[in-house]
Amino acid sequence: MKHDEAPANITESEAPTPPLRRRKAQIRETNEAQLLLCAEAVFAEKGLEGASTAMIAERAGLPKANLHYYFPTKLALYRRVLEDLFEDWHRAADTFECSDDPVEAIGGYVRAKMELSRRRPLGSKVWASEIIHGAHHMQDILNERVKPWLDTRVTVIQNWIERGLLAPVDPQTFMFMIWAITQHYADFDAQIRALKGKRALTSKGFDEQTEEVVRLVIRACGAKSNR
Repeated sequence: MKHDEAPANITESEAPTPPLRRRKAQIRETNEAQLLLCAEAVFAEKGLEGASTAMIAERAGLPKANLHYYFPTKLALYRRVLEDLFEDWHRAADTFECSDDPVEAIGGYVRAKMELSRRRPLGSKVWASEIIHGAHHMQDILNERVKPWLDTRVTVIQNWIERGLLAPVDPQTFMFMIWAITQHYADFDAQIRALKGKRALTSKGFDEQTEEVVRLVIRACGAKSNR
């Protein structure tokens, strides 16, 4: 029996106590998080076809049976990694709802996306690889989640343009440009290191690079503050 799986056919009096249920929930949450982290790394290194659940379980330090308890198939785990990354990117765009000032909102979004490239470079590589290979395993994510999410941002950007707070740019192209610039620091980090002649950007160096990207994006779209 799996270590956090409840016995079958237990009576109400034998049901786990609330503290035990909480402990089991915590174990499940910890194990799932560890598996997702390791899966992200293995999928980034090996791709979907080259990765195996055995590799991921071994890296996570868990039995393969435990992995399949949480994620029945390799594809289910792969899609969960993609969905989890989208949720992080979704939250990064909260600045569009939190501020009506384009300089503040766009600057905050670029900073959040840059931070995700610093924090989750492997996840970004998994996403990029899936897109490059035709997005066969995530068409529904793109159509049902990414597109509606993007459409709401396009509406906000178009409103800024109509109010004279932004240059007359194509909103979708503008968003694609932000994604390309910010995700470049994750997807092409090896190229950046080679061209800069450094092993990796320091924390201070990355912060400085982030602010430079913010300035470039703000200038490119002609954003004006309404403060």
